[in-house]
Amino acid sequence: MKRFGVLLLILFAFAGPALAIADEPNPRASLPQLEDEVMCPVCGTLLGLSHSPAAERERVFIRKLIAEGKTDEEIKDALVAEYGGQVLALPENRGIDVWAYAVPVIGLVLGLIGVIAAIVVWRRRRPDRGNENPEAAPSPEEDDRLDEDMARFDL
Repeated sequence: MKRFGVLLLILFAFAGPALAIADEPNPRASLPQLEDEVMCPVCGTLLGLSHSPAAERERVFIRKLIAEGKTDEEIKDALVAEYGGQVLALPENRGIDVWAYAVPVIGLVLGLIGVIAAIVVWRRRRPDRGNENPEAAPSPEEDDRLDEDMARFDL
């Protein structure tokens, strides 16, 4: 029983700081995370991949906002105000930018419907293998013709 108490005490000792971090409502913004979510205004690549002078200025701007304690969303809003909407790696979820998300989904759904329709049509045109009647025996005329052909070719 004593071991269980010690184990429980150790568990709470490690869980306390983890719970405090999880309860934090607005986690602090970080430059590496933001570099994957915003673009260089000059070359149009992710900020983390760009080494242009404009990208360096954008990083300085982001670091300044992080030092002021701004959240990710506040920093993104400031970047859009400074550089324009094209600075965001992902389009916003409003207006015409919604089509950036909707068109691939619509295309996928239409493609699946097309494949399913093609399979249904293909299966309907295919002869039903289970209900085929075995071929009837040849008629007497066909049997005579077969005998003649075999005699002619010495088969």
